[in-house]
Amino acid sequence: MSDHEFHAFDDAPPSTSKKLDGQDAATASLIEPKGSAILGRAATINRPSAELYAYWRDFSNLAMFMENVERIDVLDANRSHWVVKAPAGKTVEWDALVTEDIEGQAIAWASAEGADVANSGRVEFADAGPRGTVVNVTINYDPPAGTIGKIIAKMFQREPFIQARRDLRRFKQLMETGEISTNVRNLATLEKEKD
Repeated sequence: MSDHEFHAFDDAPPSTSKKLDGQDAATASLIEPKGSAILGRAATINRPSAELYAYWRDFSNLAMFMENVERIDVLDANRSHWVVKAPAGKTVEWDALVTEDIEGQAIAWASAEGADVANSGRVEFADAGPRGTVVNVTINYDPPAGTIGKIIAKMFQREPFIQARRDLRRFKQLMETGEISTNVRNLATLEKEKD
């Protein structure tokens, strides 16, 4: 296979694609690109794509595995309101609009005007045969307070690049096992310790 043929089938998240530079690749895949920072993550999850898509498409489910999401209020089929933890105990909020919805395959969104954090993105669900589904997430966002805000967010573990990796790992755990593993002592653990 020639190099040209290989790149024609490049299935990497757009922000890591070798066909275009990161900015152009991610921007080309987003319906309404909003933001200057781009991140892409992918994970193979041993579940059918239709099941993963259906879970993700009910946006109220996302707070189950997205650590910094306090809540998502579903306003209607294409609009939701997000409240997300930010550094120093603050929160940021925005309304998100679905800009593309291909059942079982992809969901794209963009923040509405006036968002605390302008963002857009896309999640794709690609069949991986007996291994399940490859979930590709690409997010385009403007860090609050620019580069300084990005550094502060990273220090507080609130930077989207860090969170996307963790959230996708938690999504995989939840979908494959029905729970998210944690090292936090829960009520069941405390009860066993009493015995």
